Amino acid sequence: MPNGLEIAKAAIEEFTEIQEYMILAKKENAVETYARLKKKYLSLKAILNVAGVNLTDIDEIKE
Repeated sequence: MPNGLEIAKAAIEEFTEIQEYMILAKKENAVETYARLKKKYLSLKAILNVAGVNLTDIDEIKE
């Protein structure tokens, strides 16, 4: 079973990846894709906040 650090690392990696896709979707004006990615982004952001991860440096979207 993964420990807390492994779970946080995986969530941070997924958060970063989702942001990259959001930036691309916005650039391509893919409104529906962006909206779906935003839901995942907000869920991951909430999880990381609860886990005590400082998002200041890794949150590029800032929504």
